[in-house]
Amino acid sequence: MYHFFNLKVQLKKLLILCLLTISACFSSNSEEKTLTLSSGKADRIEQFKSAFVSPRNIDIWLPENYSADKKYAVLYMHDGQMLFDATTTWNKQEWGVDETMSQLLKKGEISNTIVVGIWNTSFRHSEYFPQKPFEKLKSNFQDSLLNHGKRDPNTALFKTKVCSDNYLRFIVQELKPFIDNKYSTFTDAKHTFIAGSSMGGLISMYALCEYPEVFSGAACLSSHWIGTFDTLNNPIPNKFAEYLKTHLPDVGNHRIYFDYGTQTLDALYEPYQFMIDSVLLENGYDESVWITKKFEGENHSEASWRKRLDIPLKFLLE
Repeated sequence: MYHFFNLKVQLKKLLILCLLTISACFSSNSEEKTLTLSSGKADRIEQFKSAFVSPRNIDIWLPENYSADKKYAVLYMHDGQMLFDATTTWNKQEWGVDETMSQLLKKGEISNTIVVGIWNTSFRHSEYFPQKPFEKLKSNFQDSLLNHGKRDPNTALFKTKVCSDNYLRFIVQELKPFIDNKYSTFTDAKHTFIAGSSMGGLISMYALCEYPEVFSGAACLSSHWIGTFDTLNNPIPNKFAEYLKTHLPDVGNHRIYFDYGTQTLDALYEPYQFMIDSVLLENGYDESVWITKKFEGENHSEASWRKRLDIPLKFLLE
C-alpha cells in the first residue's frame, strides 16, 4: 500500500552512494580532543562502562549559569561526537547544540536544561535500529540484513545483531541514574527528553514508546524510516508503522517531533513520514503534542539539522 516511489525517486538512490559516509560518519572514531564550545561548559566521561553495551564517551553540556542550587531538565542526544565542536568531527560539521541552547535560554524560550551527548560506536546501526519492529520482519529478511546488508560494497550494515533494547537499558538503567546523581536535575519524565537524527531519530522514537515513564518527549530529525539503503520491496517502514499503532504513548503527557528535508537521503523519507503521521492521527495526536515539518532544500547533514534545531527544542523544552 505504501510503495509510493516512482522512477524519479528510485533514481535518487544513486545519490546515496555519495551519502554513505554520512551513515558511516557517526560510527567513525572522532578524535578525543577537549571540546571547544561557544558557550557553556562540558564535562566528559571517557569510556563510560556498561553491562549492556560497549564503553563510549559521554559529553555533558552545562549552561553558563549552571548551579547546584537550581534544578535542570535533561535532554539525551545520540551521536554525541557530532553535537558541539566541528573541529573534532569527521566532516567539520556539528549540530551547534551549545549555541542554540544558549540562545534559547537567554531569550527565555526554553526551561533550564542540560544536554547529555552519548557517543556512538562501530555498532551504531545495531544499537539504533528499533529491536521489536526488526524482530517482526520475516526471519529470512532479518538474516539477509544481518549477514548481507551493506552500507557500501565494502562495509557491512550491521556489525552485530540488533541490540537497541540493550542500548536503551544502558541509557535508562545506568546513564540516567549516574547523571541524576552527579548533576542537579529533575528526575521525572516531565523533565526528561531524547533526540537524534537519521537512525538516531528512530531510536529516539523507540525510546519514547518503550519508556514512556522515563521520557516525556522525543525529537526525531530526518528519521531513517527505510532502515537500510534500499527502498525497493522494503518491508521495514510498514513494521515501524505497525509497531507505533500499538506502542505510542497515551496522548496528553508526551510530545513527539518529526521532520525531513527534500535533498539527498532525506528525499526518500516523505511518503513514509506521511504513513507514520497517519498512525499518530489515528491515535489521537494533534498539533498540541506532535509536530511534523518538511524543510525544502535541506539535506541529510549536521549543517541542516543545526539550522532547525531550535524548533524541536522550543517544542519539547518550553
